[in-house]
Amino acid sequence: MQHFINQKENMVTDAIDGTIKASGGKLTRLDGYPHIRVVVRSDWDKSKVALVSGGGSGHEPSHAGFVGKGMLTAAVCGDVFASPSVDAVLAGILAVAGPAGCLLIVKNYTGDRLNFGLAAERARAFGHKVSMVIVDDDVALPDLPQARGVAGTLFVHKIAGAMAENGANLEACTLAAERVVKSTRTIGMSLDTCTVPGSLKEDRIPHGMAELGLGIHGEAGVEQVASNGAADAIAKVTEKLADGMPRTPHVALVNNLGGASCLEMSILTNSLLASELGSNIRHVVGPDALMTALDMHGFSISLLELAEGDEKHLAQPVEASAWPGMNEIAEPDVLPLPDGLSPIRAPASAHDATKEFLVACCTVLIESEADLNALDAKSGDGDTGSTLASAARALIDAMDSLPLADHTQLYRAIGLELSQTMGGSSGVLLAIFFAAAGDASSSGLPMKDALRAGLDRMREIGGANPGDRTMVDALIPALDGLKTSMSSAATAARKGANYTATLTTAKAGRASYINADQLDGHVDPGAEAVARLFEHLAA
Repeated sequence: MQHFINQKENMVTDAIDGTIKASGGKLTRLDGYPHIRVVVRSDWDKSKVALVSGGGSGHEPSHAGFVGKGMLTAAVCGDVFASPSVDAVLAGILAVAGPAGCLLIVKNYTGDRLNFGLAAERARAFGHKVSMVIVDDDVALPDLPQARGVAGTLFVHKIAGAMAENGANLEACTLAAERVVKSTRTIGMSLDTCTVPGSLKEDRIPHGMAELGLGIHGEAGVEQVASNGAADAIAKVTEKLADGMPRTPHVALVNNLGGASCLEMSILTNSLLASELGSNIRHVVGPDALMTALDMHGFSISLLELAEGDEKHLAQPVEASAWPGMNEIAEPDVLPLPDGLSPIRAPASAHDATKEFLVACCTVLIESEADLNALDAKSGDGDTGSTLASAARALIDAMDSLPLADHTQLYRAIGLELSQTMGGSSGVLLAIFFAAAGDASSSGLPMKDALRAGLDRMREIGGANPGDRTMVDALIPALDGLKTSMSSAATAARKGANYTATLTTAKAGRASYINADQLDGHVDPGAEAVARLFEHLAA
């Protein structure tokens, strides 16, 4: 897999320099590249308890992204997925520790424990007050003698950081950190492992499966399970989190492990808040990439049982660039649509034959979803099938509210439904098509002429003409053929759709941005949908 890096041996120092230069002067670093890689607050005056954390790189924005007023004083960065050296940790401690002392926050990995632990001993020998807490929040593998430290570490950074900023002494910060560790539970799930730059990727998670409880360095989890969507993933994760968890108010940290999209993370958050545990969650941090595993396509959920003072410390403003803040969970007050957008619908009326006809048409589009998406992926953004199928499902759901016995009103009602439920330009164009057909029908035109009037209006507004490589290339001949028979219409629609595969220039839609080689030989998905619809009607 390709990466946007320069030399592999310089990627950590390059990343640190980029973070510091983009900080607006809030961050600096110690000398000693490449062996000493320590990011420090620029404004630090050693008047309060210092907080130092760190570990292997590859978890960005952790740990340097959490250096700033109200959180970490310094972050010690190792190579990718490798603990920093004892000297690097010691350098960080000596650079920031003052009379108030220094708290080390360490994730529970052998290298981190040893190197941070030895550095603490050496710093004490220099006369510094140093305490250390070990974070072991991962509940994925309960039989491990030492649980791993993962994204729950950020709760420790935030609460202890707020206390230190407010002037708490080292003992109070340490006790609070230890309590937060004991009250935090984390587990992750991923659809794929991560890719370490310069190394071969381990493809151990089969397609259609997800791994539950894998570590932030790609370590194997507790089991591989079937991947059945966001709600199912959250159900499997919360089952592990709920075991022994008190039913008291909690804050959730929703963490992107690096490769999940923002869209997926919002869906996962919604599923989490709708789960059985959702009623216990009072606040949420994220969703955001907070402690990643390079490009791992997964997420983790951390839950902290709230104690007195935690909400105040978690909500306290910080100057660390990567902390997204904490928000209270609240059901929104849904605002009504503005005047003019709430549609005035014709009264519903039943007509079994019309209902059967429409449901059959919608079913054709739903069953064609994957094929049309595949076609659109060759000349567009791969969503034509999903867009049409989504609108078809919505139309089926609304069927009993439509004026099925009045075709003039039915055209208009379908146009209104599509304008609200069908995305993209296709939804707008088809809404125009049916609205205009309704207007034509109300003036007394028969169905074939009304549909043709709808097509003319759609072309006038949308600007598509025959040969432009759109659905129009199939729809025009289909409606012309309808004057003879449904069979003629289906034959004409298929011929028009196939013709689009010979067109190497599109003059409308996203395909107009695609080069000729990508278009040649591929049928336009909108035209294909029209052809399949008429072929079904003619069968």
